[in-house]
Amino acid sequence: MSKWWQESVVYQIYPQSFKDSNGDGIGDFRGIMEKLPYLEELGVDVLWLNPIFQSPLVDNGYDISDYYAINPMYGTLADFKALLAAAHEKKIRIILDLVVNHTSDQHDWFQASKKDRTNPFADFYIWKDPQADGTPPTNWGSTFGGPAWEYVPERGQYYLHCFAKEQPDLNWENPEVRAKIYEMMGYWFELGIDGFRMDVISLISKRPDYPDAPATMPYTKAYYAGASNGPRVHEFLHEMHELVLSCYDVMTVGETPNTDSTQAQLYTFPEREELDMVFHFDHMHLDYGKYGKFSDIRFKLSDLRSVMTEWQEKLAQGWNSLYWSNHDQPRAVTRFGDEGRYRETSAKMLATLLHLMKGTPYIFQGEELGMKNVPFTSMTDYQDIETRYVYEEMQAAGEAEADIRRAVYLKSRDNARTPMPWNGAADSGFSTGTPWIAYSPDNRTINAEANLADPDSVFYYYQKLIRLRKSCPVIVSGSYRLCAPTDSAVFSYIRETAEQRLLVICSFASDKVNFTVPEEFRNVAGELLIGNYPSDDEWEATLRLAPYEARVYLFSK
Repeated sequence: MSKWWQESVVYQIYPQSFKDSNGDGIGDFRGIMEKLPYLEELGVDVLWLNPIFQSPLVDNGYDISDYYAINPMYGTLADFKALLAAAHEKKIRIILDLVVNHTSDQHDWFQASKKDRTNPFADFYIWKDPQADGTPPTNWGSTFGGPAWEYVPERGQYYLHCFAKEQPDLNWENPEVRAKIYEMMGYWFELGIDGFRMDVISLISKRPDYPDAPATMPYTKAYYAGASNGPRVHEFLHEMHELVLSCYDVMTVGETPNTDSTQAQLYTFPEREELDMVFHFDHMHLDYGKYGKFSDIRFKLSDLRSVMTEWQEKLAQGWNSLYWSNHDQPRAVTRFGDEGRYRETSAKMLATLLHLMKGTPYIFQGEELGMKNVPFTSMTDYQDIETRYVYEEMQAAGEAEADIRRAVYLKSRDNARTPMPWNGAADSGFSTGTPWIAYSPDNRTINAEANLADPDSVFYYYQKLIRLRKSCPVIVSGSYRLCAPTDSAVFSYIRETAEQRLLVICSFASDKVNFTVPEEFRNVAGELLIGNYPSDDEWEATLRLAPYEARVYLFSK
């Protein structure tokens, strides 16, 4: 199979919030079709759609009640086929979100499974007897609060749910479950989709002894003790590859929470025949605090540089997915850049650093506009189940309201989920109806129309980065080597092939700083390939960098 995904740039679409075509306040397939020319102009190769399947939407579609049915709020199967055909006509591929660690509790499988212990679906989920005193089988907590076990009187047993109680975990030990999942995957591949992003795929195999979590483990992640990178996860994924994935020319990316770079090698090394790449979270954990990601801690550049370099080096034989943000994370500019005076400049710098690394870059909708976090004034504007739980948890712990609001502003998943700002009008060009979630007040100034009208915008900078990927082979295939590992303000690295070298220089400082050019480059001037400031500086041993400046120099051998 070809490895077209190594040369691609993926654009993530959160369907509910991308473009509404019928005025019901919810984005849909026809809305995405309407904006395909925009995506074509940007230059992206692949669209990743968050879950589009039938769902009660307890967790915004990650609770699927029918893997074969389209959620009607997005349109019909015919509408999806039309979108797929229209995208393919523009040479844009589409991948879907595969959520198979768990289903909705409204899924027919679970409705049957919970009735008794003898029906054909009885073992499709993970059921355990209570302990002698009637308490849950383990001390695991769930991601969205409360125990990870829910009691069902009809069976006299608890079922496992690592997430909401409406999201029961499937029993991958049951070969019938795996066969059903593989059959479903084949259906969508035959329909013409180009791959899957696999939700929390590192959780599908559980330890058979179901151990209690140590007291040191955060309660909402206590299930990691027995549900993370389990004993059969690689067996299951190799089986999936052998029976399904190997039959199609598609891409796969697995979301792998609680997975380090060494474990990621097992998922991604080609000879193992499992996944093409994984999403890791090491760089997402650098600013965690007492309440996990809901903190006001700022990352340290030394930590970021160390994590990113570790993954570049460890997955040199595999492949990296490169991302700053997605539907579960806040906006990159607020988190890693400067959302104020240097919003656009730092957005371009962050894009430079990421897109020039080895791996497949992922752009989350609006990232190419330099969008920042959403300054909601009321907690009632937040829709996210995780945000609401943490808000109540922090209130109960007696945290100051201002501190809670600050943490929510910095880290709520809703920062990424507000409607895409197509223009500066009151409705942001998103919908003629009332949107399912409030608009960001920043849409008046940060929007696609304004970006497209400005030749120096973040949009056109992303466009240039994507075009460079198509024309400069070293970006795709070059090796990675860190420069200046102790620099307090600058993240710099080299990409290299037998024919070319790239020197990537990115300042994270809000003031001017000096950068000492590596000695190997001092006697030969490079071509400034891209930068986020106008530059006519002469090539010198010491470069003077403006705040959040990025420069990339190309050297021929």
